Amino acid sequence: MTGRGFSMNERAQVNSYAIEPKVYVDATPKFGFTEYAEKLNGRLAMIGFVSLIAIEVLTGHGFIAWLSNT
Repeated sequence: MTGRGFSMNERAQVNSYAIEPKVYVDATPKFGFTEYAEKLNGRLAMIGFVSLIAIEVLTGHGFIAWLSNT
């Protein structure tokens, strides 16, 4: 018999040890062409594209001109 944070053994002695949670294992792969990887790549590409436009607006020079200017 178990209660809230306590368990009882067969002799009705209260045991106040912590009840361990069940182990959860995420079986979805985190590498390769997964939905997670595609979303992450898309979000990083959007951040890069917006950053590139912001740099062009702030500096007045395009990205290619900025790269070739040595």
